[in-house]
Amino acid sequence: MQLSDFNFDLPDELIARYPLETRSASRLLHLDAQGQYHDHAFTDILELLDEGDLLVLNDTKVMKARLKGKRASGGAVEVLVERMLDNRIAHCHIKSSNSPKAGAELFIGEDQVSVTVQGRHENLYVVEFSQPILSVLDRYGQLPIPPYFNREAEAIDTERYQTVFHNPDKIASVAAPTASLHFDETLLAKLEAKGIQKTFVTLHVGAGTFLPVRTDDIKNHIMHSEWCDVPEHTAELIRQVQARGNKVIAVGTTATRALESAAQANGGKIDAWTGDTQIFIYPGYQFCAVDRLITNFHLPESTLLMLVSALSNRDNILNAYAHAVEAQYRFFSYGDAMLIDRAATQVN
Repeated sequence: MQLSDFNFDLPDELIARYPLETRSASRLLHLDAQGQYHDHAFTDILELLDEGDLLVLNDTKVMKARLKGKRASGGAVEVLVERMLDNRIAHCHIKSSNSPKAGAELFIGEDQVSVTVQGRHENLYVVEFSQPILSVLDRYGQLPIPPYFNREAEAIDTERYQTVFHNPDKIASVAAPTASLHFDETLLAKLEAKGIQKTFVTLHVGAGTFLPVRTDDIKNHIMHSEWCDVPEHTAELIRQVQARGNKVIAVGTTATRALESAAQANGGKIDAWTGDTQIFIYPGYQFCAVDRLITNFHLPESTLLMLVSALSNRDNILNAYAHAVEAQYRFFSYGDAMLIDRAATQVN
């Protein structure tokens, strides 16, 4: 399939650059197994899920991963922490007028925290901080909100670009699992009262989630690597749900990638798994774990659009997106949501 097969026209005014006042006040477009779409409020998810179903959520926490500083020469520099290797060494993206070489020293904040470039790892820099990374991020970091917001992070993002159920000990993402931003404590409590279970996986989202696909033939695209964990408790709940005929609903593409990575690592069966994943899901992929997906609306020609097209099919997705544009749904991280059922017929 070609990259152009996943293009669509999106008016700029439909990009949601700020969150709604209430998390669960978003709209929801339901794309059913027959490819028909239905307009809802997000809170209608209570009626669209059944007792005994299982929600799988990503409990990662977003780091204040963007740091602004200076080179020894005084030139401005920006460091984005992608992955911490230990408490002082990390893989980072660096923006600077000139690419820093091994041995270059950068300085962050009023107390001049030193960041020394050690070398390269693929498209990232390996750097060493003179102080513990998390303490530096806590003092000087900014939330790395998506580039399509076209603004700096603001006070509202500190709360709203985090899920209400994030695990504070799992602070390692540079982007939020945004489908989960629609859930507040009240809605989660109502889902639990109805008998809809929830469980967690962890996938630390990397900045590569925003990178464009640069190959015309999508099969030649290589995904960025992200660390994920599917614990045994979650795997056992999924096996129970599958055995009794209920549905596994992944909340977000990150939860989907974690579950399907675990299944691939275990011969198509759901079992506990921890490791780095580069799984690339596009039409033709056969899902092992996920029956339904709650997700936001994604960028044209993105790997995330390809993933949702694999669960339904490309024509269904593009038809639903055309309706969403016409009906003025809000797009991307702070936008509205979809509930997508696995298509009864996988035709693309």
